[in-house]
Amino acid sequence: MQNFRNYYAILGVSADATVEEIKKTFRQLARQYHPDLNPGDKVAEEKFKDLNEAYEVLSDTTKRAQYDKYKQFWDKDGGGKRRGWGGFNRAPEDMDFGQFRDFNSFVDQLLNRREPIPDNPPPARERERERERDPFRPGTTKTTYTVPRNAPKPRNAEATLTVPLDRAYTGGRERIRLEDGRSLEVNMPAGMFTGQKVRLKGQGINGGDLYLTIEVSPHPFFQLDGADIYCQLPITPAEAVLGGPIEVPTLDGLARMMIPPGVRSGQRLRLGGKGYLIDGDRGDQIVEVQIVTPKDLTDQERELYEKLRQIETFNPRSNLPV
Repeated sequence: MQNFRNYYAILGVSADATVEEIKKTFRQLARQYHPDLNPGDKVAEEKFKDLNEAYEVLSDTTKRAQYDKYKQFWDKDGGGKRRGWGGFNRAPEDMDFGQFRDFNSFVDQLLNRREPIPDNPPPARERERERERDPFRPGTTKTTYTVPRNAPKPRNAEATLTVPLDRAYTGGRERIRLEDGRSLEVNMPAGMFTGQKVRLKGQGINGGDLYLTIEVSPHPFFQLDGADIYCQLPITPAEAVLGGPIEVPTLDGLARMMIPPGVRSGQRLRLGGKGYLIDGDRGDQIVEVQIVTPKDLTDQERELYEKLRQIETFNPRSNLPV
């Protein structure tokens, strides 16, 4: 049978499969061969078209019944060659399959992709002239996939992408799983912020656009305020009294910062150019110093603190207003 397609084999289901089994199998295969997940793969594109055509017929009980009756006329003997279209013993009461030139003609009418064939078809010579005028008619050597007239229109879609602060700062490749089951890998920009909209062209529904709303998740150490980053840095009493260089975590890694002698707990120091990146400009990192006293001392440390208390002259309570 010319151009005959076994829709059950295309979907990989048995001829007695239920509608639910057909739907479940189609969804799995459609995700696997979807053009969005296989850009430039012509084999996957054709497979996706065949899957949709098979599903459109087999998921509809009326179309499936007509298809099952039609394929009974396929002469599987002799290598699958078809008999002449006028050589059937009889046709089912609801449709005369002898009116179709080939399998494509049958499917086009079944799926309403072309005008139905008239009850009184034109003579053979007139049909041949029509083929010459339109070389892409079914039955010719030139074939094309006809898009159904009721093809769904492209629609935009929205989704939320939650990213940690360090990933929002650097940007890069992110994998996104959408509600329709698709999984996309996209290149996100650096310096993303909560509420930002990112447009992915052609990644929506049926070729529409996908709009991602960015949400930056809270960080356990850094707090973002515009282009500036705030953090609290613990230091020892000795570091606070003597001052000196210490290392401070930043989004770029550890950075060296000088602690001034006699720094107070709660005092804020600034690391210029170590803040967040917005529109190509870097903010500052504000470091709030927190003096932390040790709870567990070694014998040597306790001895030194005892000596220090005996010799120190500083009295922080000398000027109390009472």
